[in-house]
Amino acid sequence: MKVTLTLIISLLILSISSAQTGNEWVMIPEGSFTPLYSDSLQPSTVDSFYLQQELVTNSEFLAFLNDHPKWKRSNIKSLFAEATYLSHWLSDTVPGSEAPPDSPVVNISWFVAQNYCESLGGRLPKISEWEYVAQASATQPNATENEDFKNFIITAYEKRPSVPLPSVGQTKNYWGISDLHSIVWEWNLDFNAVLISGESRKDSSTDRNLFCAAGSIGVLNPTNYAAFLRYSFRGSLKANYCLKNLGFRCAKDL
Repeated sequence: MKVTLTLIISLLILSISSAQTGNEWVMIPEGSFTPLYSDSLQPSTVDSFYLQQELVTNSEFLAFLNDHPKWKRSNIKSLFAEATYLSHWLSDTVPGSEAPPDSPVVNISWFVAQNYCESLGGRLPKISEWEYVAQASATQPNATENEDFKNFIITAYEKRPSVPLPSVGQTKNYWGISDLHSIVWEWNLDFNAVLISGESRKDSSTDRNLFCAAGSIGVLNPTNYAAFLRYSFRGSLKANYCLKNLGFRCAKDL
């Protein structure tokens, strides 16, 4: 009875959060995936969790800013976001033509993205959770050995659009999660857990080389080039970075 009541309350809270943001929460069942780097050949287990169906949009983020003014562009401290924070918006509260309401919000730092998710009672998804969900194609929960799916991801990465971005909901996978590969890169809770060469953090230019060499020692599947790109990208980030091709979605513990 306690378990049933707890589940009902949890679902009610999620329904309220979904109604407030317009972004549905999807329950992802427990499962496993094989990470790119691991000390073991055994797959990693991922517990059940909730994940937002869509990337957080400009309209959703604007509503958040109205309730949390300390994260507005004119108020935020440089410690939490670099100068490019929401730089494509016209002002603190006017996204403008380069940030359509239903497009993913970008130029957002890890600090702000995590605070947004916390305001919904959640957090950013862990790398293991994101990778687990992202291995699903439109028809298979795990399509990592499907060559067509691999080619789809690489092609999507090559053709990712620039600002202004398209509306969310361009693609949907087996779990009903949209746009994991098709529009922007995404922040993860533990992005800085990725271990790569220290040389990747030394470039301070505006157009950083985010796809620096990551070293292939310990790679379990050297043919998974798409995963290699993602791990290289994450390893090149710092928490205050704000990039025009980096957005986020939220997760919740079950």
